[in-house]
Parts: sequence; structure tokens; C-alpha cells
Amino acid sequence: MKLRYEPVYSSRRSAVLADNIVATSQPLAAQAGLEMLRRGGNAVDAAIATAAALTIVEPTGNGLGSDAFCILWDGNELHGINASGRAPAAWTPERFANGLPERGWDSVTVPGAVSAWVDLSERFGTLDLATLLAPAIRYAEEGFPVSPVIATLWAKGAETLRDQPGFAETFLPDGRAPRAGERFRNPGAARTLRTIAETRGRAFYEGEIAEEIAAFARAHGGAMTLEDLAGHENDWCGTISQGFDDVTLHEIPPNGQGIAALMALGMLDHTDIHDHGPDDLAAVHLQIEAIKLAYADLHRFVADRPHMTKVRETALLDPDYLRSRAALIDPGRAQDHGPGAPRRGGTVLLSTGDASGMMVSFIQSNYMGFGSGVVVPGTGISMQNRGAGFTLEEGHPNRVAPGKRPFHTIIPGFAMKGDQPLMAYGMMGGPIQAQGHLQLLLRTQLWDQDVQVAADAPRWRMISGLDVACEPELPALDGLHSLGHKVQVEAPDNAFGFGGAQLVHRLPDGGYAAGSDPRKDGQAAGF
Repeated sequence: MKLRYEPVYSSRRSAVLADNIVATSQPLAAQAGLEMLRRGGNAVDAAIATAAALTIVEPTGNGLGSDAFCILWDGNELHGINASGRAPAAWTPERFANGLPERGWDSVTVPGAVSAWVDLSERFGTLDLATLLAPAIRYAEEGFPVSPVIATLWAKGAETLRDQPGFAETFLPDGRAPRAGERFRNPGAARTLRTIAETRGRAFYEGEIAEEIAAFARAHGGAMTLEDLAGHENDWCGTISQGFDDVTLHEIPPNGQGIAALMALGMLDHTDIHDHGPDDLAAVHLQIEAIKLAYADLHRFVADRPHMTKVRETALLDPDYLRSRAALIDPGRAQDHGPGAPRRGGTVLLSTGDASGMMVSFIQSNYMGFGSGVVVPGTGISMQNRGAGFTLEEGHPNRVAPGKRPFHTIIPGFAMKGDQPLMAYGMMGGPIQAQGHLQLLLRTQLWDQDVQVAADAPRWRMISGLDVACEPELPALDGLHSLGHKVQVEAPDNAFGFGGAQLVHRLPDGGYAAGSDPRKDGQAAGF
């Protein structure tokens, strides 16, 4: 990766170079992570403090009721943790005879983010949990000035969620969303965070906080019980991977969409993408077509890993299968691809690195903005709506069932070069995430762009069929029309549509280069 000090694309930022680094979507959260590094903590400590702070300062994308995933390099090996929750025991297909709701209690699965903080801290952290959560508690108790992009998303969320149980009480002081620069306080969240620190998370799943969650669910017709919460556990799941040239991309195994980035990358290795530049029409077209093929399989075969009994991820990543899928790509025209036949078998993102070489890619999310809209009174806990990721299609591996994890959009990414860590990165933003992982990896590794340039570059997003959304600055815009793509140009103020990238790249002589997406309020910062 070259460090280009003359950016290729218009940007407000340069790559940040430091020995200790945090990159995320809100500056106050980045500072929380740096505070831990200055106290002698490591990259995991920084990640937990940043993640906790984000639940307060960026409630439009995550909260104390979020799910989470993480990939980290501990200095010797790579680890992956799946901290997504499962469906309540009462969730059968029959419960949803009128369809799966996107909001309210019947969209809420057991939240896993808090358990991710605890498990990561116990296994890899060096500072106590009370220290790690202190900045988040301070922001919640004393308040913080709401940042501009988040203020805009807050107002949009209020339009649809103000009548959900507990939402207005917590997030609409004076009956409206706070404006940019106004101070927002969340004393209930401060209380919850203190209780989490004091009990090392146990109260969230088995104690007083769990009782408040279950009681509020019961009062509003929700199915979640104390037993559902107490039964939650995370999986140390490792990673799945795909090589491209001398770099290997690692993703969390299903129930997430990371496998789509791996599949598309594997297909592109059987094309002439190496012969084109990053913004050439041919390069953009090949990526879109590969992603279409990957997503067709993703939506047909990917689900909670134990339920993928007919098509396992090994079949989807089989080299011969990816070669056969790549052969379907026509370099001269856009196509609408269906799923193949493999052999049977609203979100925040942060990246950290410390001077010892430990690196973390961590993501947590409420899914659709504020998630379900449900907020447990007096706790500041906004509940995700990950249940909306299930399907009711009979025979589909992602069909809703008791104790099952839904399909997830949120994914951390990690690149290795040989046996050494190269880049902890990712992108928030629903369905663009796997597509963004592909775009960012190719820009930084194939086309040698630095991390901030790659974050600044205009993006595309496959929607469905021949439809593709593009930012107006995309150089290949007109050419895509000529190849048959149905292009929708979306304004750059679509804060979720084109994601929010955060990248931390290990430098050959030690230290890091970090980039933070200008589409967000965020910051890469270090020392």
C-alpha cells in the first residue's frame, strides 16, 4: 500500500499514521478508545471502550441492545467471535402468520453486543471493564453534543419510531430529535453500563437488567423471556477465507454475509480484472457481476451455520464452483443471475491497532437505524430488530425457528499477507457491507490506494436484478448504462446507502495507516 499525499478523490482527510490507532464513525468514541491505549491498554481494550461509547454517541446505528461480531489478531493468530443472538423460544413460523415485522418486540432477538465486550475483555483485555466503560458512562451521564450526520439520521428515525414502546421517552427529549450541536443525555444507559461493569455483564442476561427487559417484553406482547436471555452464549467461530494474489481476506462464517465478499473475490480471480484500473468501466462491471452471482447464492443458501445442512460454506467457496460461476460473467453486458447449484453439503464499525501489533475489526448494530424502536424504560437499552432478517419461506435454511440465529448483514473484515496481519477493516451499511469489503480490498491491495483514498472513492451498490446504485462521482457511470445496468444515482447524503468505512493498515516498518469514511462524522486518530 502506497501512502498518497495527493488524494485521487475529493476528500476532507488524509490517512492518519501512528503506532496506536482507532478508526470509527464518531470522534468522541474514537477518543474513548485512545484513552484506553494511553492508559496502557491494548487494541482489544480500545475496541471495547470505543464500542461502548458508540452505543451512547451514535444511537442511530447501535445500542446496548445490539448484536456484534469481531475478528482480531492477538499477535500470534487470528480469532473470530460471533456475538449475535438467537430467536426467543416462542418464535415459530405460526407466530408470524401475518408476516415478519420490521419493528416492535416481534422483531427483537436476544442482543449479544454486551456479551461480546465481556468475552473479549476476559480473554484478551488488560484493563478492567469498569475502566473500559467509563467514557461511555461519562457521555451518557454528562451528555455530549450530537454530531451532524447522526442528528440527521436521528430525525429520520423519529418519524417512524416515535410510537414504539419507550422510544420517545429516551430519544425524543422535548418531543423531538436533538439537533446537531445540542447536548443529549441518557442517564438510564449510564445506570445500565455501571451495572454491566459491576457484574461483568451477568445482570444483562441473568440479573436485574434481564428482568427489566423480560418484563417490558411481556407488557407489550413480546416473546422474550428470562430463559431466552440466560441461554445466550457466543461462539468463538474462527474465520473463513479466500486468497487473492498474495493477500487473504478473512470473514466471519455464516450467519453473516461475509461469505459473499469471499465468493466474489474468488470469482474475480478468474477474470482479467488485473488488467484494469480501479475506476475503469471494465473493473467496475466485473465487480458488480461477481457480486450479483455471490448474492444470488447468499440469499438462497446462507443461514445460521448449524442449519446450512444442504449447502455448507465449503461448497460455496469450492474453487471449481467459483470458477464455474465466474464463467457466467459476460464482460460486455449486465445480466440478472440466479442462484447456482453448489455441491450439497443501521450499524457501527471500528478498527484498532496497538504498538505491540494487536489489531481488531469490530462491528455492532441495531440493524435498521435505531433497530426495533423498542427502548426499555429507565435503561437506555434500544433493542435491535435482527428478527427481520429471517424468512418465512418453507424449506429455506433461514426460516424462522426457536433458538435460531437470523441471517445477518453486519460483518467485520480482516486481511492477512502470508502469516502476518495486514488490515483490520470493514464498512457499515446493510447490504453494501460485503460489496464494500470487496471494493476496499481491491482498492488497497490490487490498485495500491492508501486507506483514506480507498474510503473516499465513489462507490456502487448492487440492488437486485440489473439495478445498481451509484454515487454521482463514479467515473464509470455512463458506461454502466451502455452495458445494460439500470443505474440509480443516489445523492451522497444517503448516509446508509454507501456505508461508512473504517480501515487500519499495518505498515511494513511498524505502526499503522488509518482511514475513516468522510460520509460519516467519524475519525481516525492515534499517537
